[in-house]
Amino acid sequence: MKILAIGDLVGNCAIRELKLKLPKIVKDENVDFIICNGENVAEGMGITEKNFNDILQQNIDVITMGNHTWGKKDIFKFIDDPKIIRPANYSKGNPGKGYNIFECKNKKIAVINLIGRTSMGVLSENPFTVANDIIEKVKDKLYTRDYYSKTTYFRLFLPELYPQFDKVLYLDSDIVILADVADLFHTDMGDNLVAAAPDDIIQNNKVFQDYAEKVVGVAKYQNYFNAGVLLMNLDALRKFDFQKKFLYLLETVKFSVAQDQDYLNRLCKGRVKLISTAWDRMPMPSTTVKDEDIKILHFNFACKPWHFEDVLYSEYFWKYAEETEYINEIRAEKENYTEEQRYRDRKSEENLRALAQKENDCVGDDRRFRDAKHQINNENVVKAKDRLKVLEKIKELEREGRFDVDAEDDPETIELMPEKVDYLREKRYSKLKSRVAYKLAERYVDELLKENKLIIKDVRGIENLQAVKSGAMITCNHFNPFDCFSIETAFRLSGQAEDKKLYKIIREGNYTNFPGLYGFLFRNCNTLPLSSNKETMVEFMKAVDTILQRGDFILIYPEQSLWWNYRKPKPLKPGAFKLAARNNVPVIPIFITMQDSDSLDDEGFPMQEYIVNITEPIYPDENLSQKENTEKMLKQNFEVWKEIYEKLELDVVKFEKEENIYMSGINGGNGDQTVTPGEGEAEPW
Repeated sequence: MKILAIGDLVGNCAIRELKLKLPKIVKDENVDFIICNGENVAEGMGITEKNFNDILQQNIDVITMGNHTWGKKDIFKFIDDPKIIRPANYSKGNPGKGYNIFECKNKKIAVINLIGRTSMGVLSENPFTVANDIIEKVKDKLYTRDYYSKTTYFRLFLPELYPQFDKVLYLDSDIVILADVADLFHTDMGDNLVAAAPDDIIQNNKVFQDYAEKVVGVAKYQNYFNAGVLLMNLDALRKFDFQKKFLYLLETVKFSVAQDQDYLNRLCKGRVKLISTAWDRMPMPSTTVKDEDIKILHFNFACKPWHFEDVLYSEYFWKYAEETEYINEIRAEKENYTEEQRYRDRKSEENLRALAQKENDCVGDDRRFRDAKHQINNENVVKAKDRLKVLEKIKELEREGRFDVDAEDDPETIELMPEKVDYLREKRYSKLKSRVAYKLAERYVDELLKENKLIIKDVRGIENLQAVKSGAMITCNHFNPFDCFSIETAFRLSGQAEDKKLYKIIREGNYTNFPGLYGFLFRNCNTLPLSSNKETMVEFMKAVDTILQRGDFILIYPEQSLWWNYRKPKPLKPGAFKLAARNNVPVIPIFITMQDSDSLDDEGFPMQEYIVNITEPIYPDENLSQKENTEKMLKQNFEVWKEIYEKLELDVVKFEKEENIYMSGINGGNGDQTVTPGEGEAEPW
């Protein structure tokens, strides 16, 4: 949801500006809800009824006021209208409302208006106190319960709050440190998102174990970690776009048991480095960690030695508490803690277990868990017949070794004549259409990412793309019409888009005869169509040479075939490498690996999560001929792709096997019978 906030409207000229400019802004930015301040619209002092109606006519949802609320007597005619909000911290007894709740896109928005007190000259209450009171009344965004508040979510925003740091060690406040945490901080995390210890509470209770697997979606409950001691790879989390994904998931599923910890486990699964529970030892019996090996004690949940007697390991807490200046306050806290409060704490654990069981029981309810993993393997899911035929054809082509044949029918090819294409986009009309096309493409890709129809899990090796200063050929495996969007995203992330262009070599039919939006993008987003016409191909070659020599990049799919969601590298054709050798520029091999996500596409198949792997550039050897360089670079490119597949895909297969075991347990032994496109014994190399 996008909310637009507009500052002071001053005078009738401001309303005229709204009429002229607001519709375009709303359209361009896809604005859903608009708030504006109207306290000065009546010649700089107050608002009239006419002003009020004129503003609302511009599709403004809420008008806020300030210290000039009462500047015009007209205000008393409409002050009770729900769409006008005066400061909430005005002295009690003032007419009107200080906040209101609005509906937009099936969601609730609370708009609260507050005024400062310094130099305002109005009688008002403390804005912070008033704000807290209101928020307590209207909060419904972040699910909270007895032991947890909205502040527990703050750690999820650390990657963006501290962009200057690559790593951070987060520690809860209810811990006692018994070892040097520098040893933990210097843990080699690889490309994992977090390092943490398995949660003792989860490990010791069947209800919580089921919750971790069935509801949160962790393949094995043993991998569910506690977030009270959390080593965070901020750099990897930023590349993973963690915050954006968290906010999306927050809108999709509300985890009510461990809240932010559940979101962390859900989002980070498969990229967690598990550490010893000695680093996050909770006060309960253990057979895995000796007392003398404990490094951090974590008095989790209700097990607080400053509230209860006989808490395991409480002697460590009191030992160090005695050394602080707060010992008297701590003792007073324990002395004043009532039996009623202790009863509530004990009851909380029972309530939490009951809540977890309730969540377990409602797994499968589409209204509650729209992207639950188990739904992927539901017998009722109908897979598109056309797509199943494509998969069968891929298997057939693989068996026959016809790797350069498309598995799907292309649009009918219409011969592309030289006068029908402006390869370098030099004509004014071509430039105009390119600008429009790129705006449409950017918006389209943003929507795909927002709606999780394109899931780029990670971009690795971005420095290899950044290092190239000359022109270059980018090679990539071809498995989906969206793979070009993934490359475009990586290109922009690298910063190369600031002074370089990325061109894409496409087929003749895609340029001449592809319908709809895709067809428009194919023709206008810096594409280089091949052609069956010899004269056109002469222009094509001239354009390629010009582009590479001036330092721009060209994307090409050297497999020359599209096999939907095929995960292995296929044999390569020499064209890309000939062009690179001819122009003495490097080839940048990119291989995109994929893994099933927890969501289904419109055709009943799991959506894919992509990892874009950018490898080191391959440069022509000045001592070799053009033919020799072509052969050398082709071979090196294939070997690099193969290495990425063998290294990364094996990990994915291992993880998917764990997921299948988990699914088998849930579905009564049915397991996951889905055959991943491209899986099998035969290798194409």
